[in-house]
Amino acid sequence: MAMATGTKTAIKTATTSDTAAAIAGRLRISATRLARTLRREADTGLSPSQLSILATIDTHGAMTLGELATHERVAPPSITKVISKLETAGLVTRSADAGDRRVTRVALTATGATLLRESRRRKDAWLANRLAQLGADDRARLAAALDVLEGLTGP
Repeated sequence: MAMATGTKTAIKTATTSDTAAAIAGRLRISATRLARTLRREADTGLSPSQLSILATIDTHGAMTLGELATHERVAPPSITKVISKLETAGLVTRSADAGDRRVTRVALTATGATLLRESRRRKDAWLANRLAQLGADDRARLAAALDVLEGLTGP
């Protein structure tokens, strides 16, 4: 899977002459393909939206439906539907807020946390295996690009 030296030179030359739009197109396609592959490796039976919501709750802790909708950048009715499915599956629970009983908070169940942890473990294992197949130079180049990629998606 390591690239030949001539191939590296051709890629460097092409990259330096690429426009931002061309780089954006290549990056979008690569990121989409990687995300699709990792979703398959997750093997949870959940939709990307459902997994994203579980991950958001895991990261930020129990939150209201409105807060969750804001984090996920979707309309509150969409969150309500997904949370209902996740609750039925035993992955989240709803409870009244201690400070304001009119407000409902959503939290992960132990089952939801386990599913998310196992999903991440499977995806990381698949990706680590693929990265191990790369040469040391390619792994170093990829590692160096991570700061740039993380910067593109925000804080």
